[in-house]
Amino acid sequence: MAYAVVHSFVTPLPAPEIALLLVFLAGGAPAAITALRELVTERVLDVDLLMVIAALAAASVGAALEGAVLLTLFRLSSMLEHRAMGKARRAVEALMSLRPENAYRLAPDGSVTEVPVGALVTGDRVIIRPGARIPVDGHITEGAGSLDESTITGESIPVVKSPGDRVFEATVNLHTVLTVQVLRPVAESTVARMITMVTQAQAQKAPSERFSEWFGQRYTIAVLGGSIALFLLFLALGQTFDTALYRAATVLVAASPCAVVISVPAAILSALSAAARGGVLFKGGAALETLATVRTFAFDKTGTLTTGRAEVTRLVPLATDEATLLTLIGGIEAQSEHPIADAIRRAIDDRGLTAATVTGVTTHPSEGITGTDATGPLWAGNPRMAAHMGADLTDPALASLQDGAETVVYLGRGATLLGAVAVADQPRPTSRDGIKALRDAGIAEIVMMTGDRRPVALRIGQGLGLKPDEIHADLLPEDKVRLVGDLAARGRVAFVGDGVNDAAALARADVGIAMGAAGSEVALQAAEVALLSDNMARLAAAHRLSRRTAAIIRQNLIFALGAMAVLVTGGLFFDLPLPLAVLGHEGGTVLVVLNGLRLLFDPIRSDRA
Repeated sequence: MAYAVVHSFVTPLPAPEIALLLVFLAGGAPAAITALRELVTERVLDVDLLMVIAALAAASVGAALEGAVLLTLFRLSSMLEHRAMGKARRAVEALMSLRPENAYRLAPDGSVTEVPVGALVTGDRVIIRPGARIPVDGHITEGAGSLDESTITGESIPVVKSPGDRVFEATVNLHTVLTVQVLRPVAESTVARMITMVTQAQAQKAPSERFSEWFGQRYTIAVLGGSIALFLLFLALGQTFDTALYRAATVLVAASPCAVVISVPAAILSALSAAARGGVLFKGGAALETLATVRTFAFDKTGTLTTGRAEVTRLVPLATDEATLLTLIGGIEAQSEHPIADAIRRAIDDRGLTAATVTGVTTHPSEGITGTDATGPLWAGNPRMAAHMGADLTDPALASLQDGAETVVYLGRGATLLGAVAVADQPRPTSRDGIKALRDAGIAEIVMMTGDRRPVALRIGQGLGLKPDEIHADLLPEDKVRLVGDLAARGRVAFVGDGVNDAAALARADVGIAMGAAGSEVALQAAEVALLSDNMARLAAAHRLSRRTAAIIRQNLIFALGAMAVLVTGGLFFDLPLPLAVLGHEGGTVLVVLNGLRLLFDPIRSDRA
């Protein structure tokens, strides 16, 4: 192409026809073969065919250089387009590269053997050295330290982990040696699920993508037919054969819908990749587009807005001090597997205390536990246990515990009440900011749904900034489905949940969003979006990304259609040169792709998210 241009505009060179022929063969032959294959096998008229026809038409009327320019710029823009789109499609390759190939398996006799990650099975223990990636999903059995989870959850700050905490494949152990027990084989790991979801997402087309393909195919046929009609019209108006054919070819190029067809998938794929890097997985472009139009967000409470783990919230000592109250109740609950007992044990550990020694522990169903310490008989339980022991619960210091917003465990010796411990599920640290960010983004309605008692729901909901009429309690799973349906009647609704009992509501909502890191498999299957991080602010970031994607799609379509209208007008009513039509057509295609690629750099992982 350069040789032909130099010959035409700078200095004559020998055999320019050979150079132009090579341009036509290199630029036009692949496009022609592809277009004809699509036409014969799929009955699809490809835009490539329009470019080849226009180039051949230009060459036939003595404008071979213009045709060569068309093919060169068309192939160049196609190459840039494929490279740019490849950046979005390489999300799966990036996820695959995060996975370690080998792991150090710890045998029962204490020996360590390096094995392929695929050979690990549930229950195996592996040694994770400092700086190494976690090879599987599991939980820590020995050691404590910081992990970089940014590759999975998008969290930029290392997370401190200790025995019992979950770890995820492909995250990085930063400082210490850890022993991790395998929870599931590598084929079922978090990264494996991410790869599956990203692959499915790229295969599923959004409504606007389906429309652009539908439009592009039919419009391409119309352009080809219209160009033939224009050629005949120009001849009928008295123009020469060469002029009529040249102008018809110019209109053919100007009206080609390349920019319109590529404008939507460029934005969608870029947004899907940006979201995946930020710890938010969309199952397809449809979910991404729908999320931008949601007017109502409905949240499950337990495990979604809250940690799903009971915590000691208050100590009310009466006939003893706080430390003694906690160690005594911890001693009597020491053998229990109840979540309340687990919360009390953690509270003792956090305060650096040691649980008292209690023997002869006996469980009394629906009431509590009795036992004996160094001082004598001891009991812990609910008001029924206190009444059974003859203890008085009318002390004014206990009045604040009577509203039912927390679970209360009373401790006493016979009829003497020693005190009470309040235990409750706590909101996630990011829930309040996440809800506020959604309100600031203009979400019309935010509600919380829970099967828990209303006093508990009010304590959590109002603490997160929700109004009493936005809090729905005492719900069965079918009640959540009904409420989601009622909300959907007023506009599109997204439901956010994590448990098996949320699956029906997730499926009923216009957009189901699962808490992926802690969510159940059933919830993940029912949802269209998964948050891999427990950071609820990521939900607001995903919503912001979806709206930005919708805005960029509108920008692309307006620009592509506007440029097409200007170029077609120039070709119809003015003597628009074919090279200028080529530059406008190919330049517009590249620009809409680059505009869509801006979404690859969306700040979904910024401090706001």
